[in-house]
Amino acid sequence: MKTNKLLIIIFLISIHSFAQNRFDEKKEQIKTLKVGFITNELSLTSDEAARFWPIYNTFDDKQFELRHQKMKSFMHRMDGGTLDKMSEKEASDLLNQMESNEDELYLNRKKFIASLRGIISPIKIIKLKKAEDDFNRKLLQQYRDKGPRK
Repeated sequence: MKTNKLLIIIFLISIHSFAQNRFDEKKEQIKTLKVGFITNELSLTSDEAARFWPIYNTFDDKQFELRHQKMKSFMHRMDGGTLDKMSEKEASDLLNQMESNEDELYLNRKKFIASLRGIISPIKIIKLKKAEDDFNRKLLQQYRDKGPRK
């Protein structure tokens, strides 16, 4: 009996590990494509790229954390019909948390742009925003074109 439970636990851990590895691989693959796309769109010199990418990667990691980890907890609170059972105070608290998260995202981007001002030109900073939007749009379109997995 204990052996069966142990095997089930090992199996579940293996599945989780496999899924996490696939997610990490996809994330790295997307990151590599994004680096190439942005570098090309901004026409970064090797000096600019060497100074730009560490700052960008720190910014991007922080944005990912803010969007996915914190918003994930918000979405979890709103799943399963709990939204209809939420009190006004709970809704107000959740709204305040969401606003705070949006403020953090904004301040992170503002700090990032200030950091870039000494590294790349203002035109390239504006082109960066366009390149990020274009990349995300293309990525979403590719995902849509794949269709539902069967």
